This record gives sequence, C-alpha cells and structure tokens, in this order.
Amino acid sequence: MSATTMTNWQLIKNGIFAENTIFKLAISLCPSIAVTSGLKNGVLMGVAVLFVQTMVNITIALMRNVINSKIRIPVFMLVISGWVSVADMGMAAYARDVYRSMGLYIQLIVAFASILARAELFASKNKVTPSMFDGIGMGLGFLVALTIISFFRELIGKGSLWGVSLTGGVKPLLIMIMPTGGFFAVGILMAFFNWMEQRGGKAPAHH
Repeated sequence: MSATTMTNWQLIKNGIFAENTIFKLAISLCPSIAVTSGLKNGVLMGVAVLFVQTMVNITIALMRNVINSKIRIPVFMLVISGWVSVADMGMAAYARDVYRSMGLYIQLIVAFASILARAELFASKNKVTPSMFDGIGMGLGFLVALTIISFFRELIGKGSLWGVSLTGGVKPLLIMIMPTGGFFAVGILMAFFNWMEQRGGKAPAHH
C-alpha cells in the first residue's frame, strides 16, 4: 500500500472510516468486548492503542531500509512490544485505578493483528510522515470504535457514563455489560456503519 496518492488528511479519514479496525476490518475484536463495559476503560484503551499504533508506524518507517526482509516480522513484534511496554508503564503510573481493571489487556496490545498489519502493509513501505498519519488514522479509528461501543454499553447496561449515574429510576439492561452484550453491541454497530456506508454510496449525484 502506497501513500503517494493520499494526503495526510485522507490517511486519517481512511483509518477512521474506510478501514476502521473494528467496524470495517473486524480485527482485534477482543478488547472491543473485554474492556468496553465502561466508557472510561474503553476510551483509555483506545488512547493506548492510538499511541502504540502511531509510534510503531513511525519507528518501522524510520527503520524500513535497514530491516532484513527475512526477519521483518520478529523485528516488528520487538518494536511493538517495546512501545506497548511504554504504554503499559505509563498507564500503571498515571491511571492506576483503570490499570488495575484492564492492565492485562494493555499488555495484550502486543498481539493485536491491526498494529502488526499496518507495520507490514504500510509503515515498512512508506516514509515517516505518511506512516505517522496512517498510524494516527488507524489509532483514531480504534479509539472512536471503542468509545462508541463503551458509551452505549455503559449507558444501557449500567445507567451511567464515566461512572456517573444517569438512571433516574430506570432499571439498566444488565446483559449489556456482560460479554454477550458486548457481542450484540459490536454486531449491531458494525451493521449500522456498513449500512450507512452503503446508503451513502447509493446517494444520487447532483450536477
């Protein structure tokens, strides 16, 4: 994949919409189920992935001419694990309450197919600037997806947002904060965004 025909803004839009990790590519789905029962967890997980994705892309782009193609995947994994360690230690230091509930999932970012895929498909073939914007776009797409999923799951399943109760006497639908509810939320939102894209593609042209 080459960045020659795409502007930096188009690279960001591509990551958020056309190649959204969760809603379009349906990869790295584990955190979309596991950490989105609360808005705070979902947002901070998305921020961690945004940071790691961007820094991995920059690092791989800088190293692309010196990485031997025969060992590129182990090198990519080493780079990813290094930046995940930075994110893990940063969250452990500055967001301890959230880290206690989702620390394991931060470490599992190492295994996210989406980050390795962008290193292989984009950063290893492009210069630093487009690789950085591609990383920002893909990371923002992941952040947006987790924010939307966790927003609806916490609101419907707990009657709260960011831990602040909003029930007003209405009983929450507890299934939404269980794994089953996570699958429902992801599936429904995925279908909705695909429907919106198809509807937009069929819109009549105005001359």
